[in-house]
Amino acid sequence: MAIHLALASLLAAGSVQAQTNPTAADPQTMAPIVVTAGAQNSTEGSGSYTSSASTAATGLNLSLRDTPQSVSLITRERLDDQALRSVFDVANSAPGVSAKEIDSVRGYFSARGFKIDKLQIDGVPMPGNDAGEAKADTAIYDRVEIVRGATGLMNGTGSPSASINLIRKHADSKTFTGSASLGLGSWGRHDGVLDLSSPLNHDGSVRGRVVVSAEEHDSFIRLERGNSALFYAVVDADLDAATRLSVGASEQRDRHRGNQWSGLPIFYTDGGLTHWDRSATTAADWNRWDTQQRSVFATLEHRLANGWKWQATATRRSNTGDQYLNWISGSLDRNTGQGLDAFLIGYGADQHQTDVNLTAVGPYTLFGRQHELAMGLLHGEYTMRWLSSNASFTPPIGDFRAWTGAYPEPAWDPQQVGSSTHTKQTSAYGVTRLQLTDMLKLIAGARVTNWRRDGDQSLWTDVAYSQRHQGVVTPYAGLVWDLGPQTSLYASYTDTFDPQDYRDRRGVYVEPLKGKSAEAGVKGELLDGKANASFAVFHIKQDNFAIADGTTFVPNTREQAYITIDGATTKGYEMEVSGDLAPGWNASISWTQFTTTDASGKDINTMYPHKLFKLYTKYRLPGAWQKLAIGGGVNWEGRSYTSVTNPGTGNQVDVGQNAYAVASLMARYDISHQLSLQVNVNNLFDKRYYANQLDVFNNITFGAPRNVLGTVRYTF
Repeated sequence: MAIHLALASLLAAGSVQAQTNPTAADPQTMAPIVVTAGAQNSTEGSGSYTSSASTAATGLNLSLRDTPQSVSLITRERLDDQALRSVFDVANSAPGVSAKEIDSVRGYFSARGFKIDKLQIDGVPMPGNDAGEAKADTAIYDRVEIVRGATGLMNGTGSPSASINLIRKHADSKTFTGSASLGLGSWGRHDGVLDLSSPLNHDGSVRGRVVVSAEEHDSFIRLERGNSALFYAVVDADLDAATRLSVGASEQRDRHRGNQWSGLPIFYTDGGLTHWDRSATTAADWNRWDTQQRSVFATLEHRLANGWKWQATATRRSNTGDQYLNWISGSLDRNTGQGLDAFLIGYGADQHQTDVNLTAVGPYTLFGRQHELAMGLLHGEYTMRWLSSNASFTPPIGDFRAWTGAYPEPAWDPQQVGSSTHTKQTSAYGVTRLQLTDMLKLIAGARVTNWRRDGDQSLWTDVAYSQRHQGVVTPYAGLVWDLGPQTSLYASYTDTFDPQDYRDRRGVYVEPLKGKSAEAGVKGELLDGKANASFAVFHIKQDNFAIADGTTFVPNTREQAYITIDGATTKGYEMEVSGDLAPGWNASISWTQFTTTDASGKDINTMYPHKLFKLYTKYRLPGAWQKLAIGGGVNWEGRSYTSVTNPGTGNQVDVGQNAYAVASLMARYDISHQLSLQVNVNNLFDKRYYANQLDVFNNITFGAPRNVLGTVRYTF
């Protein structure tokens, strides 16, 4: 009923007319900073695989060529072409990013040899990965911006890996417009998305937008099934010619049943490797994992006559999870099917986050030249509570060869507090771009951060603790030298300060990662700005780098405990070309290669692939075939592995996934100007591969076999 009323209010006015994008920027226009409405770089309706500018790296609205870091964009056009329906799908397709599943709810992302520990929504970091964040629906986002390398200037606490910033859609149309789609796919998948925009008053100064999405599906893994529902609403109001207010809210609920947790055993007791069917599962039929993500936000922007803009934002987010799971582990006797043990556990996750930010950006004149300045004051608080409930009894597994999931569910003990932490961060930053000469620009800035995390003594933490870091300064410097109107050389440097999510054998979080990150390269705007190309080399050195503490667990859990080392070093390079290479031809091509070693030169972080190649392209046929667009791509990654104990010999051995490639195809036919039919085929050659990061549980899960999704979309 709530959804019906919201839709009715949005549809109350307006006539049916095609949506336009009056704020789209000319890709050739390179003004130092142009302050427009909040959706100034919107990619929706552009038909492009690139964008003219981004603020993600420095807070300044710079072209990709003028940004002294590696920046990639996944536009709305590409999200639709590849049917990238979740954040995990996006990360798996993003240049330089590796995405590994843990289970049906969680995923780990990494770049340049380090874990990406926070997603962002409209620039606000979103800690946590246990309440469905990795599988969040992309229907409400205009684009995704990926900045590789350290982003501490904008985030205060910044990993040397990358930031993944999800940019919400807004209500920018002054006429009634929208789209509706229905999808049908493999393993009983069916989904639908309704996206409607409308003016809410006579002159269109107040506009509303609603996005509703729903999906149900089974899985190639036996017993596993699930459904999700998403609702998003935003109102954008032009309070006057210079002031804009945006207020919105979203909620996504996911239900998983029969979902596997941690994966399948690697070894038989005799030391041989297991060979499972991809549909095999360790789940009980009562396994369940429900998550809920809620967010409300407000943004007020005001543009001054001198070209300056200030912006105030407030966000409140809550993510919760409820899970009762059967984890089977151990070594299996290949002849009897015996040897596996069950670990039954109930978890409750409760995350709450509040952020308030005030920023200002604009031009100024000094020594006869025009420069730009951005400043910000930010405060955020994040509370995370884990609740734990043990099973009253644990029946034996028996012969796993006969496993059907028909395993009795126990009664559950009352919940206890497993972990409780409260994190507070207050920071201020300033960054300027100085036009030193007609060809040389200097970007310099710093952020000062006060960060504190307090942890209570609990089931998983032996002692109460407090971690404080006051006045942490994160400097940033970059040089951009224009070789010509379309090509530039650049170099950048920043310190890193990144609180980590790893715990030691006491249950206390390890100290923040600290280090230095440097990058240099060349960038070019091709074909009058329709495509962007870049080549970068990077060098990262880190202290307090977390590595596994042998086979030690966090108290009262099956969670790996960690220690830290100093002197971890990553060196590598990247190449990327993305955009519109010719009329009707879009493409994104990237290559990444690096090494990560400890202070003695030994390879570390080998669970992440150190070589990545990603290609995706689409071409709309000319002439009489112009209603047909065809596309496809391939993701290739090099070997990844981890060291585990072989139960047959007791020795440490490397187990992992050799280099492999997964291909995809798409075709879209425009039945009419408004109606289209699209078919996506994933894992075209039905490649069998390990999809998980093996060091998390020392178990294995498989990537999805070949699958098909057909989508009918109607726009109006």
